[in-house]
Amino acid sequence: MTKKEQFYLIAILTHVGMGFLFFFFPFVGYLYGLFALVAGVIYIVNTGNKNNEVLLMAAYFTGIDVYLKMIGATILNEYGKYTVIIFMLLGILYKGFAKASFLYVAFLLLLLPAIFIGAETLSLDVNIRKAIAFNITGPACLGLASIYTFRRSITIERMLDVLTMLLLPLIAMLVNLFLYTPSIKDVVTNTQSNFETSGGFGPNQVSTVLGLGMFIAFVQLLLASKSKTFQVINGILVALFAFRCIVTFSRGGMITGLLMMAVLLLVLYRITNFNAKGKIIAITGASMLAGLLIWGYTSIQTMGLIDKRYANEDVNGRKKSSNLSGRELLIESEFDMFLDNPFLGVGVGRNKEVREEESGIKAPTHNEITRLLAEHGSLGLIAFLILLVTPLILYLGNKLQIFALLFTIFWLLTINHAAMRIAAPAFVYSLALLNVRFSEHNQR
Repeated sequence: MTKKEQFYLIAILTHVGMGFLFFFFPFVGYLYGLFALVAGVIYIVNTGNKNNEVLLMAAYFTGIDVYLKMIGATILNEYGKYTVIIFMLLGILYKGFAKASFLYVAFLLLLLPAIFIGAETLSLDVNIRKAIAFNITGPACLGLASIYTFRRSITIERMLDVLTMLLLPLIAMLVNLFLYTPSIKDVVTNTQSNFETSGGFGPNQVSTVLGLGMFIAFVQLLLASKSKTFQVINGILVALFAFRCIVTFSRGGMITGLLMMAVLLLVLYRITNFNAKGKIIAITGASMLAGLLIWGYTSIQTMGLIDKRYANEDVNGRKKSSNLSGRELLIESEFDMFLDNPFLGVGVGRNKEVREEESGIKAPTHNEITRLLAEHGSLGLIAFLILLVTPLILYLGNKLQIFALLFTIFWLLTINHAAMRIAAPAFVYSLALLNVRFSEHNQR
């Protein structure tokens, strides 16, 4: 067993223990969140960020973001995003940034007018700071992280280290979920998103990070598991993440994770040699078989309700009128706001207020694309195009940059159903901009 494998195993066991500890003593999680931030800053200062240590720490806090919220151990609601911003600013301080990252400076500048409009037009009974922070910290986190990562060169080994750091807190969260609802049958009674199977927190957000955890464990299985022991460990992690992701009854995270896994296999098949192609076909077949077994087990545990959920049916098997759980109304209202205010939008934080005034619907946005249009107008459209086109150009310029494609997929699909309420889409998007160097061993 190599030193890296020893670290990986110890880290997994440590976070399993953390899952138990924080479940029974949530206040310890609160202290841990503070301690980890201080320790992370000290670690970066001591190393001078010589090997992009800021990415490790930002990844860890991206992973711990939803988990701390789940157990009620956050200092601030946007704590995960704020910590990622802190680490990225430290990274820029120590390492600077590429001149070409001006695109993301421009992205941030495009957001400013709507912030001032929102501050001026939000009603007096609204907490203006919270309303603006709720909507702008995600894009701000993405912009600053992207300024640091844009075309920064790292090895594939370092990228896998970053993904490991993101995965570890999700393992602790996985333990928490099993302790919170050990029996799925006892809490699933309909086909709606289920808070009980999501640790008492938002199923949409929990599903998002569980799907991400499933994908990262799959990457570890394919690219970092040299021994049978670690293949088994990572295979079990993939299965556990998949099961708990499915039973949240929130489909977005599962669909996103599966698509990323499928694209990873397809891209690897296209760029590898003949011998490796046979292995990829075998892995694909084994994954499909494992998926069918996991789905069958989940169907039994949910008494067939999960099948109805993914068929968009209610508990009695009747087709639901909405395919997007009512989000069509939110999207439509935000698009109308864009048409009514096409230049500068209604202002940051105002879309919820305007929607309630005009339609009586009191709900925050679930779609970051239409939020950008509604609140930022044409500037928001330009900002979105910068985010969408840039990583795709990087991938098309070098087809070996498979993570550019995969992480863009995660960001794009996630912001369509969960906006940017958590740190994951912002940070993972920034990883798509890295220039990952593959050794000969990894390219075979």
